[in-house]
Amino acid sequence: RQCAFTPTERHQSLNVYRGIICPGMLKWVVGARALTPTGTPEIRKRLVGSDPRSQTCRSKLQCKRSKLNQEINKELMLRAGAENLFKATTNKKLRETVALELSFVNSNLQLLKEQLAELNSSVDVYQGDGSAPEIPMIPLGLKETKDIDVSDQFKDFIMEHYSEDPCKYESAIQEFIDLRQAIRTPSRDESGIALLFEYFNQLYFIERRFFPPERTWSVYFEWYDSLTGVPSCQRTVAFEKASILFNIGAVYTQIGARQNRGLSAGLESAVDNFLRAAGTFKYILENFTNAPSMDLRPDMLEMLVQLMLAQGRECLFSKISLGQLEDGCIDTRLELGQEACQVSAEYDAIHGLITKPSVKDYVPYSWISLIHVKREHYKAIGHFLVGTGLLDNKFPLGQKTKEAMAYLHKECNDSNSTFLDITVPQNQDELKLLGRAHLRESVLLHEEALRVHRMCRRPRKQDLVQEVLKTWHTIAIEKYSTMEEEDDFQEILDPLPIDASTKYQLTLTSPDFSQYKVEDLFNGLGPVAIFSAKHHWTAPRDLRLDKLSSEGFGFSVRGDAPVIVAGVDSGGLADMAGMKEGDFIVGIGDIDCKWLPHEEVVNQIKSACDKLTLKLVTPMDRNYLKPKSTHLMTKSLPPTKWSSPTSTSSSSSSSGVSSLYHSQTGSLGNNSHKLEKKLTWNLFKKARERRRSVDDGPGAFVTNVIVR
Repeated sequence: RQCAFTPTERHQSLNVYRGIICPGMLKWVVGARALTPTGTPEIRKRLVGSDPRSQTCRSKLQCKRSKLNQEINKELMLRAGAENLFKATTNKKLRETVALELSFVNSNLQLLKEQLAELNSSVDVYQGDGSAPEIPMIPLGLKETKDIDVSDQFKDFIMEHYSEDPCKYESAIQEFIDLRQAIRTPSRDESGIALLFEYFNQLYFIERRFFPPERTWSVYFEWYDSLTGVPSCQRTVAFEKASILFNIGAVYTQIGARQNRGLSAGLESAVDNFLRAAGTFKYILENFTNAPSMDLRPDMLEMLVQLMLAQGRECLFSKISLGQLEDGCIDTRLELGQEACQVSAEYDAIHGLITKPSVKDYVPYSWISLIHVKREHYKAIGHFLVGTGLLDNKFPLGQKTKEAMAYLHKECNDSNSTFLDITVPQNQDELKLLGRAHLRESVLLHEEALRVHRMCRRPRKQDLVQEVLKTWHTIAIEKYSTMEEEDDFQEILDPLPIDASTKYQLTLTSPDFSQYKVEDLFNGLGPVAIFSAKHHWTAPRDLRLDKLSSEGFGFSVRGDAPVIVAGVDSGGLADMAGMKEGDFIVGIGDIDCKWLPHEEVVNQIKSACDKLTLKLVTPMDRNYLKPKSTHLMTKSLPPTKWSSPTSTSSSSSSSGVSSLYHSQTGSLGNNSHKLEKKLTWNLFKKARERRRSVDDGPGAFVTNVIVR
């Protein structure tokens, strides 16, 4: 390949970023400067990753995660080699040596996985700086990946498939590489989310430009499991997309966890981010199959969706209870008690999901313990609120309160149960007895939460959890003690379980790809619907047409972006030069017209006078003049006469709509003449146009221009 750069310019063009290498961290792209083929400097402006030099607690944690992932990968390769040697050899002494080595490798692997689990247990690092102590939320760490250099593969494909000079696209290739480098260190805020979405939307164009469906590439996308650290490789862009979406969900969890939950605005933001994380994981679950890594398996994703919903519900309960816990109104207390039990019920459902064998062995035990603690804690809060609401009430129960009490408890049909059979107190004594029973249950449940917390080695170091549990336990004991009477020897039975209920419905927030619009880096290759990896055409050929003033060129064109040859006069000038019906006009003289609208191409042809130089390509996979879809019919308008030295005519009409080739929702091509329309599809698969197929092609356009 011939490159237009001199050696000095080429050296300058490769110097496209400045950065540092932090041990275990990544290169930080802070700028991008390249030279265009004409030698003029080009400055690229885009989002960049976070600076690894900022030694925040989260960056240090991610640095440790990166190191552990590399060490786990090394031990896995050693184990695979040792197992192969053990199977291949028949030497008894060698087999004993290999078996001993395998035991050491397995021990090292177990130790490394325990260290990674401990990192995943460090949930306190991601929490906000609220004034009041709060039980921490569970955020997710990011999936790590390795650098990939696609320069040679992209350049070879551009030369082989598109028959263009790859040197013209060095800047675009480098920008894509820099963009992928930047997404390895996204900042934990909206700019980090925008950076990940930008790369995800850019993958739409990359997949269609460079990944043909009939063959596999030598480019491997390698990502480390966020939970186990085990690397996984695939050559499909779908795996890259799923991993990026997982990191988007993980960043949402980290943003949600760090909000100040002592303020209403912080709680609202936390709810929003946890719902966005749940929607992102749900999207992966519904659209990505055959996951190679454990963190993308259906059981794991289902658990993560429910976990994020429960954490959103927990933050919502904290928001609605702000300033109302001190409210002595019995109706308010009963309502909040049921809301707290709803939080407990959701954590109870998650506990069932996370203790499945397919999930339990791959998540930190501290997560299971914390979920168990929250289940008991919020159930205890529910009983505490109901108990204090009943005991602090100094007035006879109103009709509204009695109706609420009738549906407060779950029904128990077991005649041998030891539950207190009071649901709606009929007098003050029954009201006091039921209130004390709920307070006693709150004390017992908080003691159970403290016991579960002590059983977990990691959470015991988190004084925050123990502080919150002890505070609530102390409050419940003090309240219960004030209600005791010295001469009261009546046995307190267990109250009926509180029926979980809520007035607030949480809805998943799916990823909004249209919010983060991108421009196709390889826009110069032409409209992606035609000039893509799945379509084939001949190499560009030049046609020079020299006519007399009394002659015509002998062909007609139709559509736009790109314009297609609709007809060729038999024996005419264009026919003798080798033009064929269905050819795409990709160049007129030195002008690249793959993106030009119909009218501009016609004007360029007219301005050529008697000498016209065209660059044509012929589609090889189908004739675009014959639409496949029967519901799309070619519509011709009456011709409009225009004066010329000859007695020929040009039929002109409204030009074709290049949005027939438009990209995924949320991604933009560089064509200002296209119409916007929304598509619905699976982003992990190559989309098919639902309403107006690309296969209908320019032949479906409504324009015919005859140039004779």
